[in-house]
Amino acid sequence: MFETRSHPFLVPYTGTFTVKDARTIPLVGAPGRKACMVQLQKLVKELDDVQRMLYANGQYSLLLIFQAMDAAGKDSTIRAVMNGIDPSGCQVFSFKAPSTLERAHDFLWRTTIRLPERGKIGIFNRSYYEEVLVVRVHSQYLEMQSLPNHIDLERLWEDRHESILDHEKHLARNGTIILKFWLNVSKAEQKKRFLSRLSHPQKHWKFAQADVDERQLWGKYMRAYEDCLNATSRPWAPWYAIPADDKPYMRLCVAQIIVDTLKSLGLEYPKVGIKEKAQFSRMKKKLEKGG
Repeated sequence: MFETRSHPFLVPYTGTFTVKDARTIPLVGAPGRKACMVQLQKLVKELDDVQRMLYANGQYSLLLIFQAMDAAGKDSTIRAVMNGIDPSGCQVFSFKAPSTLERAHDFLWRTTIRLPERGKIGIFNRSYYEEVLVVRVHSQYLEMQSLPNHIDLERLWEDRHESILDHEKHLARNGTIILKFWLNVSKAEQKKRFLSRLSHPQKHWKFAQADVDERQLWGKYMRAYEDCLNATSRPWAPWYAIPADDKPYMRLCVAQIIVDTLKSLGLEYPKVGIKEKAQFSRMKKKLEKGG
């Protein structure tokens, strides 16, 4: 089973993570915005190269999970980091409010059927973690889930965390590399970005009144995130609390973690045997002769 390496933004596996101590701004001495953008382009090229080996190798899949408060930059980060990747080897799924069909299944069903095949990168823009974040903050949503009577609502979030742990460990045992990113935007920066959306007509489509309503529940969300990250950050499925107030820096951090993780697998293009090489030689000669 693959296990991650240490990183300054890695959520520890000891249950000691606190939101109040998590950074929303870059580390001291971090590269500036322009330098981040230049470095990101280099990493995108590296990611394209190593993704091709992942695809050719066909033994592993990579699952990237992005969770964040509104306006943290999930969409733009996914777009910027995966910009140069071969579309045939990458899948992106966004999970919004569950449909009637999805609510008729357990809470892991709708994401399980979207998991990446071996050789591919799967990206979840929001995920099954919504069920211990949004649903925890808005517990009235449970009424629509037709939960069995025997379920203990006092233990529900703890039980769901346990189900997620079991699910992710199963995936990791079977070759899925899991990286989870919490894009940690400050409340002040979120306000700034909301005001920008309201001030620029081309950004109006991004804004919804519900975004402002959710800000009133910031404290509840932070407690839910803290509990969730502590309960589910493990060596085989780590959480990274990425500072999100500076978008170029955030994107660079995400890209670097993905590239470093894939490189650590030691992937190579498949090697052919002696028989295949001899056959290739015959085919080459045939083609050269006009065959």
